[in-house]
Amino acid sequence: MNAAPRLCIGLPIYNGETFLAESLEALLGQSYADFELIISDNASTDNSADICRHYAKQDSRIRYVRQPRNIGMVPNHNFVLGQATSELFKWASDDDLYARDLLGRCVDALDENPQVVLAHSVSAMIDKAGAVTGVFEYRTAVADSRPPERFRSMLFDGWDDYTYGVVRTKALRQIPTHNSYHFADRILNTAIALQGPFHVVPECLYFRREHPGRPALTVRNRCALMDPRRANRLRHPVARLYAEYIWGYVAAIRRAPLSPHDRRECYRYLAQWIAGRAVPVAGRALRGGTLKAWEPTSAEHAVVSPDAVVARRDNRPA
Repeated sequence: MNAAPRLCIGLPIYNGETFLAESLEALLGQSYADFELIISDNASTDNSADICRHYAKQDSRIRYVRQPRNIGMVPNHNFVLGQATSELFKWASDDDLYARDLLGRCVDALDENPQVVLAHSVSAMIDKAGAVTGVFEYRTAVADSRPPERFRSMLFDGWDDYTYGVVRTKALRQIPTHNSYHFADRILNTAIALQGPFHVVPECLYFRREHPGRPALTVRNRCALMDPRRANRLRHPVARLYAEYIWGYVAAIRRAPLSPHDRRECYRYLAQWIAGRAVPVAGRALRGGTLKAWEPTSAEHAVVSPDAVVARRDNRPA
């Protein structure tokens, strides 16, 4: 009887036919091969299903599931996590690219540092052709051994890119599930950081696809994109989407394995953060809450073309 793979990659997709094959090739061409790839198709209406079935026939590591209806982005992300039985877990995106050594370097970092709960690499932004357009600068103190300092830094020092790191599944089981209120993805990363330190591989091995020309989204529209139920203005007014965001931090602190002193420190930092943002947030809530685009900043990391480090860039089905 074959042993279960150490790593599960959860790939939630929706109408991703344009870049899906490239992303699948990059994942399946990893130098680290001990993984299962669970694809959850959120009732796509394009050619995504055919592309997934094509690859599933060729590679037994793929498990393809098609949702009967569009359940929303966040429920689809939670679905693939719920299917995982592995020691390690990673979310993936249907339009991003992954250097062939990304998984191996992240798994090695977790094996070498038992206290670390998430490993990721420096990330770059790429355009539709795969050319690098920017690099994310990592400013938060996520490697610090002190939970309050990691929490403080994630509140005040910026918003780094950790959503698609390799995580110990046990840590994900200890935190509130991914949600769809305002900036719920930021809460997710902060909650993981309260479980333990992160490790960032210094090489640029992850490439996030940017889509120029996307319309500016209001807070409600973004939340409804993540979960269609959020479109109901009566049940989910914008003020509630902000309130749940604040409560998400409280829930993360409550569920984290903290000493009484560390828990008090986290609450103190949260109170300071809320006090400094109460007026701006209230104003955005009253205006409907239009979101500003989040742009990567330049960073001093050696960045190579994805063509040099990503597997099978030109080996795609017709």
